[in-house]
Amino acid sequence: MFFGITDIWTYVTGAFFIILLPGPNSLYVLTTAAQRGVRQGYRGAMGVFLGDTILMALAAAGAASLLRSTPILFNVVKYIGAAYLAWMGLQMLRGAWRSWRAGGTAESVAAAEPSADNPFRKALVISLMNPKAILFFIAFFINFVDPGYGTPALSFLILGAICQLFSVLYLSMLIFGGTYLAHQFRARRKLSAGLTSGVGALFIGFGARLATATLG
Repeated sequence: MFFGITDIWTYVTGAFFIILLPGPNSLYVLTTAAQRGVRQGYRGAMGVFLGDTILMALAAAGAASLLRSTPILFNVVKYIGAAYLAWMGLQMLRGAWRSWRAGGTAESVAAAEPSADNPFRKALVISLMNPKAILFFIAFFINFVDPGYGTPALSFLILGAICQLFSVLYLSMLIFGGTYLAHQFRARRKLSAGLTSGVGALFIGFGARLATATLG
């Protein structure tokens, strides 16, 4: 056992692959970087980091156990999150359709989308409503800390640092990949609108997945 962590290598492996799974956090950061550049992409990433940190702190403080033991509260949280993600997706689809009909460029798509708002604030809310993150911290994160360890806060700190390290590396890769995509989209209205439509549809799918999620 390592600082109260029951099986650190299983956690490291699981966290690595879970973070690589596509989710609303990574798609939002990628889309923001593609439409608005590296700086705005990192502003979105900072919102993700803060949101994940808040979820980790809540899980460590017992909120995850509370949600697991109170199905009604879990359902309230998941339906609010599902509604927000679906609303984000619909806004993206509407903006992409408007830009397509107006004959705009990639810049007009960006101006019509929610991503034109503060990326940090938007990413923070998306992170807090992220179904992958919510289920990760409820069903996976807290299970690797030995309840009998004297300082569980240290255990959660180590687990959180590992998760955030993977997140920083992954989102950085997406941000710089997004700037490359920006060059491809800048003068290609249909390609840009198609990307935004696809991301919007995925957000609606994430909302549907969260709405049907169970604690198993």
